[in-house]
Amino acid sequence: MSMGKVVTRIRLTNHTDLDNLEAGRIPAAAVRTVELDALVDTGATELAIPREAAVRLGLRHAGTRRARLADGTVVEFARVNGVRLEILGRDTTCDALVLPEGATALLGQVPLESLDLVVDPRSREVSVNPASPDEPLVDLMAV
Repeated sequence: MSMGKVVTRIRLTNHTDLDNLEAGRIPAAAVRTVELDALVDTGATELAIPREAAVRLGLRHAGTRRARLADGTVVEFARVNGVRLEILGRDTTCDALVLPEGATALLGQVPLESLDLVVDPRSREVSVNPASPDEPLVDLMAV
């Protein structure tokens, strides 16, 4: 029996816009934000978003990154930075790979761990880690 795909709603915001809002340089209405569904892919490493979302958010190009696809093919993608990612009341700022126009966003393991979220493939849901329900808890191996 297939466990099926896990999809969750994510909110993306241009983090520079948030900085500019806080500094009083732009009004709240000028903060660029998009909401979209993302395929939760624990086999993927990073956040990947469709090109139209990156353009709409006005994200800064930060070079390229090579990525290995599920079939083993290695492809080079544009990378953007300064993406504020919000899920289930938790947020983090990260980079994102830019997928072709019309592609489904992918939510990989790094942002999931940063937000301390868990994936239940049976219920097809993403939820906050029950061991840290009030705020994310991240692991540091040495300080």
